Amino acid sequence: MSRQILVVEDETAIREMITFVLDQNGFNAIEAADYEQAKALLVDPLPDLVLLDWMLPGGSGLKIAREIKLQEYTKKIPIIMLTARSDEDDKVRGFEVGVDDYVTKPFSPKELIARIKAVIRRVAPTSLEEVIEFKGLTLDPVSHRVKINGNPIDLGPTEFKMLHFFMAHPERVYSREQLLDNVWGTNVYVEDRTVDVHIRRLRKSITGQGHEEFVQTVRGAGYRFSSKVS
Repeated sequence: MSRQILVVEDETAIREMITFVLDQNGFNAIEAADYEQAKALLVDPLPDLVLLDWMLPGGSGLKIAREIKLQEYTKKIPIIMLTARSDEDDKVRGFEVGVDDYVTKPFSPKELIARIKAVIRRVAPTSLEEVIEFKGLTLDPVSHRVKINGNPIDLGPTEFKMLHFFMAHPERVYSREQLLDNVWGTNVYVEDRTVDVHIRRLRKSITGQGHEEFVQTVRGAGYRFSSKVS
């Protein structure tokens, strides 16, 4: 079954080009030209991913992204923003509301498809419960085992869930509130600073061969999981 992608773009030529490229690459594209049409299409069956233009008639793409991530039934849908904006502050605003990636106009069809596939791969492991490997760090969600270069390590249940979430979504910055929602759940009351305590525990558990440096603090924004130097 092909994955369904909602394309929210007010410029007809760009929207039709994107739809054509998606169809050629085995995706099922559905189209929306503005804020209201996009909202109307966020119903069952939900799209597997949303391509969302930053500037839209009737409401900004950022507003739609925020609403998607606030609603319980849509918050897990990945979002890629289509934007002419390359300013870092604008991108940070998008990431803060839950946008998964950006494609800056003008873009090539090859780049667009590569970005879509990369985001889908990042999202998939959590739901499929596949073993995830990252630079010698291996996590098996079914057997609940974590290994570093083949050597097992012990993690508490919360640290395990946090590491699983991070490894399934590398390179993205998550605020404390987003980590609370995704690791503890929305029905549990936990202080924001509790996240910091479990981050320290997680780092301590994977210390030894540099893996603790993958859990990075992003000042003023939250945390990310990355092998790149911050």
